[in-house]
Amino acid sequence: MTPDVRQWLEKAEGDWHTANRELRARKCPNYDATCFHAQQAAEKYMKGSLLQHNASFPRTHDLAALLDLLRTLRNDWELLRADVILLTQYAVFFRYPGRWADKSRAQAAVAACKRVRAHARIVLRVSSGVHPRFQKKPRRSHTSRKK
Repeated sequence: MTPDVRQWLEKAEGDWHTANRELRARKCPNYDATCFHAQQAAEKYMKGSLLQHNASFPRTHDLAALLDLLRTLRNDWELLRADVILLTQYAVFFRYPGRWADKSRAQAAVAACKRVRAHARIVLRVSSGVHPRFQKKPRRSHTSRKK
């Protein structure tokens, strides 16, 4: 995997974790952000997958357009069409006043992103582990603090 592809995947993982964190938030969950970051994670995984195959792609948030490019490389991406159509709208749909995501939409966005993410990670041969940048840091015990 090239450093450029790795950077796309790191950014995708950041969005993935943000979407999940907002979905799980007990106080003041931001479901708009959940939907947005789910879309962003899928987009970055798809662009990283294209880059892995040295395929160029336009500056777009239209995941269906990216899917059409990916299908020329691997037809199995087509299985994700419904997911990418759902996610595409979330690039801008909830970013401005007048529209608000609810929990069920946020859950659907994360589920769709999960399927895109899983497929991309298989295609890119990414291990199932969490990227070290996003692993939980061990907590320091109060007895280990310096006095």
